Order: sequence, then structure tokens, then C-alpha cells
Amino acid sequence: MTRIKRGSIARARRTKIRFFASKFRGSHSRLTRTIIQQGLRAFVSSQRDRHKKKRDFRRLWITRLNAAIRAIGVGYSYSASIHNLYKSQLILNRKILTQIAISNRNCLYMISNEILKSGV
Repeated sequence: MTRIKRGSIARARRTKIRFFASKFRGSHSRLTRTIIQQGLRAFVSSQRDRHKKKRDFRRLWITRLNAAIRAIGVGYSYSASIHNLYKSQLILNRKILTQIAISNRNCLYMISNEILKSGV
């Protein structure tokens, strides 16, 4: 049986892996085994942090919305306003409400008054 030389294939595979890790520091960008381990770890971290970013932005929107709603009226909280929003069947998510609160607080005031007026 003849010997199969596959050095070029292995080198191409390692080069492709090294291209991903070229921004890493130290042996994380030089040693093949370490590059593979760090690459897997980087992919895991990136997926985890993409989901974490969604949670963080939702928390930020809720905090901003709560501050804006409490500034509008005394005794009216974020949770009560979201509850009334769903009961009145308005389709406005927290991101849109926060953008309205930041750009035009009077518009948020009008929305909250309409919700309260509807007697829900």
C-alpha cells in the first residue's frame, strides 16, 4: 500500500483555525491545540453573551420606563402600567415605550392617560 501524504491538507486545516485565532494573545494564537480550545470557548462565550445582551437591554428598558412613568404621576408604577397596557390590548413593547418616553414624554403621558380613561 502506498503512503498517502496529506501534509498540505493538515496545514490548510490548521491555517484555517489559526486565521480565526489570529487576534488572540500568546500561545492562544500559536499552538494548535490551544487554538482549538480557545476557539470553542470563544464560540460558547459569544453565544452566551448574545442571550445575555437581550436580558440586559430588557432590564435597561424596564428601568427607564419605570423612571419615566413614576415621573408622570404619583402612585402609578411600571407594573401597573404594563398590566393596564395588556388589559387594554395595546401592542406596544417595552423598547418602543422607552423610545417614546425618551424622545417625547408628553406622548407617554397621553398614552398612560388613555389607558387610565378607558376604565380598564
